[in-house]
Amino acid sequence: MSPLTPLLTVEMIQIKVNGENVEIESSMSVQQLLETVDVPPNYLAVEVNADVVPREDYASTMVNDGDDVEVVTLVGGG
Repeated sequence: MSPLTPLLTVEMIQIKVNGENVEIESSMSVQQLLETVDVPPNYLAVEVNADVVPREDYASTMVNDGDDVEVVTLVGGG
């Protein structure tokens, strides 16, 4: 008989996105986070902990446990 293998548990991390508590599996880049939400990438601005993240830094800027993320879509008008 083979011994039972304990199930691996995944510890979720807590972040805030636009003021709402969100759990994600692990730290991820801003780019990866944006892929999980339905917003047009050409018309948005992102802040992590009140620092604006330039579009060219989305892939290298990490979102970690406890971070506060603001995703703002830009709307044209007249």
